[in-house]
Amino acid sequence: MTTAASEKIPVTVLTGYLGAGKTTLLNRILTENHGKKYAVIVNEFGEIGIDNDLIIGADEEVFEMNNGCVCCTVRGDLVRILDGLMKRKGKFDAIIVETTGLADPAPVAQTFFVDEDVQANARLDAVVTVADAKWLSDRLKDAPEAKNQIAFADVIVLNKTDLVTAPELAEVEARIRAINPYAKLHRTQRAQVKLEDVLDRGAFDLDRILEIEPEFLEAGDDHDHHHHDHGHGHDHHHHHDHGHGLKHYHDEEMQSLSLRTDKALDPSTFMPWLQDLMAKEGGKILRSKGIISFAGDDDRYVFQGVHMMLEGDHQRAWRADEKRESRLVFIGRELPEQLIRDGFERCIPA
Repeated sequence: MTTAASEKIPVTVLTGYLGAGKTTLLNRILTENHGKKYAVIVNEFGEIGIDNDLIIGADEEVFEMNNGCVCCTVRGDLVRILDGLMKRKGKFDAIIVETTGLADPAPVAQTFFVDEDVQANARLDAVVTVADAKWLSDRLKDAPEAKNQIAFADVIVLNKTDLVTAPELAEVEARIRAINPYAKLHRTQRAQVKLEDVLDRGAFDLDRILEIEPEFLEAGDDHDHHHHDHGHGHDHHHHHDHGHGLKHYHDEEMQSLSLRTDKALDPSTFMPWLQDLMAKEGGKILRSKGIISFAGDDDRYVFQGVHMMLEGDHQRAWRADEKRESRLVFIGRELPEQLIRDGFERCIPA
């Protein structure tokens, strides 16, 4: 029997380029009195600059923090560490895995799809990327890892916004949106984001992500309606101004694609199509997610994928007030967009 997603321990993968502010965010998680117990897996203890005074009793690779968090280093194999943590199940509420600044988050995220024991006990909750508002545009030009980290993210913490001007901030956000229009974006200084905005996000619950219509990208209007909690009055027209060749970026390398239908899909055609697509094109598809309405099924089926790896489950019953429709999102490099659209169309009953 698969454990219901709600009973599995949520795992947050925390990524971000060197110097973006990941350590600041991590230290807050490890020190703030948030009443939760997190198991934090860090890549290299030394490089990260976690204050050693925080650490109580080090039994092998696991360190207790004074606010009840646990800290371990990924010198060993991630699966082995996770298995060790599972034996302490009940001692913590969630797991955070920090990747090195140069790392592609994919292999870490894939761990939660591959190992059966891990999959039975833990679920990938969200990939959180901390980005440096001042340097991100440069990094996107010269560092493929930085682009991967943005493309993979469910939540982006755009940090150090105090170091850039308003036009520079608008530009860096436009660059982020060209790569990943679906991530929830928070503007921060000194990584002061509410922890509940980055932890236990339920990235599997795509409603929040997929509220963003593909039309919103086409129209190019600013995403103020998405940032009503920030109170940044933005000029609503600056994206339309192609004359200055500035604001509306299309990232040549990365694309995102959103599909939807309000016709109930037949699992016997949809599932083989999705699996075949991932097997053949998964190398190009960095992230995939979807909420599916299957014919004759009262439950929403949700899936998410990292490259070829897919994980899916029935989530909960469709509510009476909810529009029953299927929505999918793909983000990737050189996506075979037409192939995906045509394949999806063939899954829709006439």
